[in-house]
Amino acid sequence: MKVELSDLNAFVAVARARGFRDAARQSSASASGFSEAVRRLEGQLGVRLLHRTTRSVVLTEAGTRLLEQLGPVLREMESALDVVNGFRDRPAGTLKLNVAVSAARLVLPRIVPAFLAAYPDIRLEVITEEGFVDVLAAGCDAGIRYEERLDQDMIAVPIGPRRQRFAAAASPAYLDRHGRPEHPRDLLGHACLRHRFPSGMMPPWEFERDGEAVRIDPTGPLVVTAGGASDLAVDAAIAGLGIVRLFEDWLRPHFDSGVLEPVLEPWWERFSGPFLYYPGRRLVPTPLRAFIDFVKGSTGQS
Repeated sequence: MKVELSDLNAFVAVARARGFRDAARQSSASASGFSEAVRRLEGQLGVRLLHRTTRSVVLTEAGTRLLEQLGPVLREMESALDVVNGFRDRPAGTLKLNVAVSAARLVLPRIVPAFLAAYPDIRLEVITEEGFVDVLAAGCDAGIRYEERLDQDMIAVPIGPRRQRFAAAASPAYLDRHGRPEHPRDLLGHACLRHRFPSGMMPPWEFERDGEAVRIDPTGPLVVTAGGASDLAVDAAIAGLGIVRLFEDWLRPHFDSGVLEPVLEPWWERFSGPFLYYPGRRLVPTPLRAFIDFVKGSTGQS
C-alpha cells in the first residue's frame, strides 16, 4: 500500500487542530485541500479516521491510534530532513512556539522583530495558551512558560526579564471613594477583579514584605479568563470597578498615564522570569537552534 506523506501530514495537522479550517490557517494551506487529502488517506486505508460535523472534527479510535504512531515518526523525519539546513548559508524553515499570553505580550515584542530581521528565511508561528502544554503533542518546537510550570525533562533557557512582580492597582477615583488599603488583608473589604485559568483554578492573591507572606482570596464583581481576557479586567479597574492584580509590566503604561494607581506596592510579590523550554530527547531543529542562540546572545548568556 502506497500512502502519500503529504496526506499523512494533512491528517496530523487536522487532528491536532481539531478542524480543517484551523489546520489550514495554521499551515497556510486550504481547508479543501486538507479535506481531500484525508478522504484520499481514508480510502487507501479502508477505514474512517475522523468523525466530521458542521462544527467539529473528532478522531475515531482508528484515527487516535494512527495519530499516536505517526507523531514520533514524522518528528524523526523532520529532524532528519533538518540536517540539510546545516548546509545552507542561512537557517530556514518554520519555528512554532506555544507561549503564555503574558509572554506573547510582554516578552516576545522585544525579541521577535530583531530575530526575524536577522533570519529572513525563518517563518515564526506563535500560538498562545495559558496552561502548560506538551509542545511535541501540540505540534510545536518549543514553548515559553514560568519555572513552576516546567517538567523536569525539559531544557529551559531564560528569556525576557529575570525578575518580575505582580502589581495591584485601581483607579484614583475608586480609591478616593473606598479608601487606600494599607495591608493585604484590607483587600477583603474591597471589590477585587479576579482571574481564572482555563483549568478552572482561581489562584489566590499573594503578597510579601520583610519576610511576612500573606495569601488572600478576595471577592469582587468580575472574574475573567487569565491571559485572554486580562485586558477586560484592566479596563474595568480603569473604569473604577475595583482593584486588579496583574504583571507589573502589563500595568506600567497605565501607571505612567495616571489612569491607574499602584496599590500596596511594598507588598508586591516577586518571581523569576519566563523560560524558553523544549524537549531534550530530540535533535534541535535548525530554526529553533537559531532562536535559542539569538535569545542567549541578546541576554549575554554563554
